[in-house]
Amino acid sequence: VQPPEKPLQAEEWNKLREDFQLPGIFEEVMLNSMIRCNSPIDVAKSLLTHLAKRNGDIAYNVLVKYLTLCVHQGQVSEIRDMYDIMKGRFKILESGAYNLLIKGLSNSDQWRMALTLLEEVKKIMIPSRTCYESCIKAASCHQEMKLAFELYNEMLDKGVVPTLDVLQSFFYFSRGMKGAELQKELFGILLYLRENQIYPHKTFMRSIKLWFESIPGGNWKGRLTKIKDSGQCPVCNHQLEDSNLTEEEYSNLSERIIRDVIHGTDTFRKTSPKEFEAFQAFVESRLPFDIVIDGLNVSHIKSRKMQCENLFDAINCLAKENARLLVLGRKHMLTNSSNWKREIMKEMQNKADFFFAENISEDDAFLLYATLRSGKHCKFVTRDFLRDHKACLSDSLTRHLFRKWQRGHQIYKNKKMFSSVLSQQPAFRYDCVVQTTGDTWHIPYKDVFEEKYSYQVPRNWLCIQQK
Repeated sequence: VQPPEKPLQAEEWNKLREDFQLPGIFEEVMLNSMIRCNSPIDVAKSLLTHLAKRNGDIAYNVLVKYLTLCVHQGQVSEIRDMYDIMKGRFKILESGAYNLLIKGLSNSDQWRMALTLLEEVKKIMIPSRTCYESCIKAASCHQEMKLAFELYNEMLDKGVVPTLDVLQSFFYFSRGMKGAELQKELFGILLYLRENQIYPHKTFMRSIKLWFESIPGGNWKGRLTKIKDSGQCPVCNHQLEDSNLTEEEYSNLSERIIRDVIHGTDTFRKTSPKEFEAFQAFVESRLPFDIVIDGLNVSHIKSRKMQCENLFDAINCLAKENARLLVLGRKHMLTNSSNWKREIMKEMQNKADFFFAENISEDDAFLLYATLRSGKHCKFVTRDFLRDHKACLSDSLTRHLFRKWQRGHQIYKNKKMFSSVLSQQPAFRYDCVVQTTGDTWHIPYKDVFEEKYSYQVPRNWLCIQQK
């Protein structure tokens, strides 16, 4: 429906409603249309007035839609009125309404009221990311950085994951500000990026660079660069952290993963203990492998190709270096079908060891076990992120080692094919994460904005030096 351009009288609204195929949802559809077209607020208001007169009240979801329009247009007094009306009529509001109210108020001179609302939300639920971030941005915008960081730290404590957008805003609004405490908090955000292997995008990286350069009396200078293959930074000649784990780190990590992840709570949800024991015996009798392949995952690389052909291409490519390969397969691959040809399967089995699990098994535990038991040199191939397993590791040091190990050992290939994978892969000799020596910071960044986690490492770096 096309919303009217000016407020209507009751009979005009009634006429439109009668002409509508589903009169029961007319108001909702009309308000959706008004939000889409950004209709004048008085037009929407005339619909609500008409509704209130006709029904004696207005349904909750209709009020929320009207509130959405008010927030889009920054109609602060209307947002406040809506809050009073909704609080008067409903004991508790759901998170969608709170998100809107807090967002609308935090963008205005009434931003402190958004903080009061946030306190109200905390009594009934964990506030959403939107609620927290709206309040953080409002505080930062008004130069109240201490308050902004209190909210940020509280958000992290509650397990609410911040967006890159809000992390960037801290650097943007802190430009030129003094204070050791503020500096410590901002360094903390950089270490959060390191800990979670997050790569800022170009705009975010620029905010970091400008903040460093604006620190009063700091004498920091940022330059963009590409790190040499040796791991040396061409700008400051500093050697980046080695990507290899020490023997001690590796054995600690491998013990922890085998204990917490593989024998922990989540492995046998989709795998029987008996099958996993059989797999362990199979692996132990054939150790060590050079590369462990998640067969099913790799078989889906190119959708136009038969699954067995995708896997065959990968095996051929990886077997070139006389590498010992273990492929984790599924039993259904052994039944001759349109995707799994028996003769191709036989040929593959001449080039690699295969373990065929039940069709419902969870491969990640198998993949990790075989790779870790093969030793430090062994790589693994999958397009999965293995994020769940990182979450099973209880302390941040082990999680950091897991990510570091993953960066150096996961061969990730997209649809473009596995070309000369091993020559590319001992990824980098240096570790591709944010790192600091105190008077230098090295920050890898991406050219494009990507909110989601990614382990494809960037080649571009920001080098920041204190002169």
